[in-house]
Amino acid sequence: MTDATAPGDAANAVDAIPDSALADALLHRLTTVYPAAADPARAADMSRYMKHVAPFLGIAAPERRALSRTVLENTPRPAEADCAAVALRCWRLPEREYHYFAADYLRRHAGRCSPGLLPVVRTLITRVPWWDTVDLLAAHVVGPLVRADPRLVPVMDDWIEHDDLWLVRGALLHQLRSGQDTDAERLFRHCLRRSGHPDFFIRKAVGWALREYARTDPEAVRAFVAGAHDRLAPLSVREAVKNLPR
Repeated sequence: MTDATAPGDAANAVDAIPDSALADALLHRLTTVYPAAADPARAADMSRYMKHVAPFLGIAAPERRALSRTVLENTPRPAEADCAAVALRCWRLPEREYHYFAADYLRRHAGRCSPGLLPVVRTLITRVPWWDTVDLLAAHVVGPLVRADPRLVPVMDDWIEHDDLWLVRGALLHQLRSGQDTDAERLFRHCLRRSGHPDFFIRKAVGWALREYARTDPEAVRAFVAGAHDRLAPLSVREAVKNLPR
């Protein structure tokens, strides 16, 4: 993983998986417990719904969470290297439920990690990418990491400029749960920077990020949308003002 003193230097994918006895134990449990609950018929439906981005085992979310609790029972708190190892090893497995487990694990333990975890999360966002994992990682892992260490803020400015639409979406959504700690100026700047993006997922993310911040400062969002109305996509505007009082 990248040196925590230079968190913005990691532009490339992370391929090396740290040694971790905890990851060994968790992956052994996980690859025993999850397949035993597989449902091939449901798996086909789930994969179809997710546009065949990945195969599925066919485990519904409530059951998967219950199984995850079984996998995690009586396990110690992880160090950062354990988090990285669990996530990267899960992502090497084809079925999407393993990716969900990894994203949930990082969400649970993001507060224990340094800026050095961000290159790992970047790798997860850009491998087998789709909104289901990208959104969770952006809001619940990237966001807490950035809020905890201002040195990561320029990395978000790099992501918003990237050709990879999922990194762009990650930058737009990383403040989704920031509330009063939202850097509104940066949020608005990022939204304007990608306001003309041709992809649905980016136009939707612009509106979603604004709509969520409107819970904290509705007048600021109203003023921003009014001033940038001609630059924002209609979809972004509709999403942004959806919950604003008339």
